[in-house]
Amino acid sequence: MKRFGMVIGLRPEKIAEYKQLHAAVWPEVLRMIRECHIHNYSIYLRQLDDGGWYLFSCFEYTGSDFAGDMRRMAADPTTQRWWSFCKPCQKPVAGRAPDEWWAAMEEVFHAD
Repeated sequence: MKRFGMVIGLRPEKIAEYKQLHAAVWPEVLRMIRECHIHNYSIYLRQLDDGGWYLFSCFEYTGSDFAGDMRRMAADPTTQRWWSFCKPCQKPVAGRAPDEWWAAMEEVFHAD
């Protein structure tokens, strides 16, 4: 199992919409998340000192081919439709890798 943390900005005028979307995530999206070996997935929201709003996600991955599972998820038509609602709410952070939407974070501590 590997843990992941990621960050992305959230447009302030889209906060209510983003929360509403995630209050009722489509069952097909949840199924695809599970089928791609993602567990204990959470998203947190926080306004930081720069005045911007940011989403922090963390999850555990239990599969053996993360890149392959992420390609599978990205190819799923229902997931693509879900993302078409979520992406306009988000604002990717500067400095992320060229192939990232959410910027990966380095884990520096974990305790069970």
